[in-house]
Amino acid sequence: MNSFFTGLLFLTRIPVHYNADWTPKACGDSVKYFTLIGAVLGAVNVAAAYFFIVLLPLLHIYIPGYLGAFFLLLISIILTGALHCDGYTDTMDGLLSGRDKNRMLIIMKDSHVGAHGVTALFLLLLGKYSALLCLYPLSLQNTNALYLLYSALFLMPALGRLAMVIGITMFPYARKEGLGKAFSAHSSKRSLLTASFIFIIVLIINYHNLYQSLWALLLTIIFSVAFCRHVTSKIGGLTGDVYGAVTELVELLVLITFAII
Repeated sequence: MNSFFTGLLFLTRIPVHYNADWTPKACGDSVKYFTLIGAVLGAVNVAAAYFFIVLLPLLHIYIPGYLGAFFLLLISIILTGALHCDGYTDTMDGLLSGRDKNRMLIIMKDSHVGAHGVTALFLLLLGKYSALLCLYPLSLQNTNALYLLYSALFLMPALGRLAMVIGITMFPYARKEGLGKAFSAHSSKRSLLTASFIFIIVLIINYHNLYQSLWALLLTIIFSVAFCRHVTSKIGGLTGDVYGAVTELVELLVLITFAII
């Protein structure tokens, strides 16, 4: 249980009263639970959508779609404390700088956010908001659209964390030390197998819109491997920031997949 709560407390800002033992081994062992932690985040997302779309209208309070999409996006950011957004901006600052490997790593470690990071974050959030707005049902009578939104919100964080596990277990760490080093050094391919098995259970639970879910899974695997391989070719491996970046990009990919298919 310590490994699970170590991952939960690190990846989320869900108020859980648990005195986790923050050892490098506990961090590495927590990797196998990342998709489960993503499912917990997804369940909170679905509960928020149910509150806005179903419960509030019972009180004659109606949230317009553009506001509802904004609130759902805001909640997903609050749940993680913008942890992955921070890693995403640092990664984009480094990768888009056009510098050599060592300079990219220095830029990514810099606490200041540059123009590339700001622009990339703006486009990421705009893309997520646009996809959520496309998925937001216009009425309660449209149950298919409602379940499509639920499925997207539930699978989005789970697949995002599965992508993170792929990066952690299948690719080397670029630095000798760093925030993500313990996760990389103390996890293994077995962690990926466990995380994948947990996701299969999550997929079974989310039996609605299975066609879109399988497409989202396939695209997640392809994109995660391609992106992590590209970053590895640039800086010799991945970093904690890159783990956050691939998570954010896959979440965007999942939302777009559900919005289009």
